[in-house]
Amino acid sequence: MAPKPAGYARIRQGKRFEWFPLVNAVILILISLICVLPLIHIIAVSFSSSAAASAGYVRMWPVEFTFASYMYTASRNEFWQAMLVSLTRIGLGTPLNLLLTILVAYPLAKESHAFRFRSLYAWLFFITMLFNGGLIPWYSTIKEYGLLDSIWALILPGAVPVFSVVLLLNFFREIPKELEEAALIDGASHWRTMWAIFVPISKPALATLALFSMVEHWNSWFDGLLLMGNPSNYPLQSYIQTIVIQQNLSNMSRDDMLNLALISDRTLKSSQIFLGSLPIILAYPFLQKYFVKGIVLGSVKG
Repeated sequence: MAPKPAGYARIRQGKRFEWFPLVNAVILILISLICVLPLIHIIAVSFSSSAAASAGYVRMWPVEFTFASYMYTASRNEFWQAMLVSLTRIGLGTPLNLLLTILVAYPLAKESHAFRFRSLYAWLFFITMLFNGGLIPWYSTIKEYGLLDSIWALILPGAVPVFSVVLLLNFFREIPKELEEAALIDGASHWRTMWAIFVPISKPALATLALFSMVEHWNSWFDGLLLMGNPSNYPLQSYIQTIVIQQNLSNMSRDDMLNLALISDRTLKSSQIFLGSLPIILAYPFLQKYFVKGIVLGSVKG
């Protein structure tokens, strides 16, 4: 058998390498379509007529375009009350998560000789990611503190997100120690060093953690069902869950029942699901530029 030319292996490797970006792009496009197509279908159903949605004619484009389901949703006080609860939860919960994450991550980012028992405290926080007391002790603790049926029951139990602490302390460890040493020599305290040097430098990581916190608060629905005795205190996702899954129609008036007969259960659910997702969809592009940078810098241990 004749020997292969000297550059044959290099050419073969080059051909395999040229195929990789194409295959990678195709796989990513398929994954993106899997994520996006259900949302497009929900939007199409929400803008379709009752007859078309009930008959299953709607795929990726509205059939007999109408705003009826959105007009009905906009007329529901319960929907906007739930929206207000979710926005309040984000407005209070996200800053609190970031504040406590910074206060915990800064000392844990120090070396053992600078902060005694640092490893012990780090393990105490880390172990909470692996184990918890269970649902009943969690509920009993919140009840004993008198937080049931209040907005703080949705915020305080998860006030310290340990995963965010791990990301941020690794980010803090990558900051040159010369900056901190220069500040301490100039007479700055640890408190001033943290807020004047570490926090401004960490804006990409903090923006990423803020996005994580916002999405977590916005998407949470289970705690709302357990901790809120009054349906008027439900966050938006808990309210949508009662509509989509439980189909709780006990609070509807006679006029509401007549409107539902004209609208369609599917179009109503689709419109509320889309409106419930819209705030995060609008906020994500403004934070996306920080997302990749924050994750990379905050996940590499120096």
